[in-house]
Amino acid sequence: MTYFYKTYSWGSQSEQQGVSEKTIEAWKHLADKKNWRIVQLPNGYFQTEYRNIEKDEWYDVTRRETVESAEAAIDGSIEHYTKRIDFLKGPKVVKTFK
Repeated sequence: MTYFYKTYSWGSQSEQQGVSEKTIEAWKHLADKKNWRIVQLPNGYFQTEYRNIEKDEWYDVTRRETVESAEAAIDGSIEHYTKRIDFLKGPKVVKTFK
């Protein structure tokens, strides 16, 4: 059995670990709640949508049975993209040993 390992060096912050500036801009856009909305569909479900950065268009993301669960899905997405943005700063030291 052969294993492939890839390592990363976090000593250099150049180019945000290979993430493009356009991607970072999109993450920041998605991490802002004002770029999200909830619409009710004819079948009674609630759909979460986000606004496109470049165009004034809305893109559907997920459908939920209640407004509360739709808003929770948006909050979860915002948390996800906020963590991605924070990760660009490099790894967080959670414990050191003497």
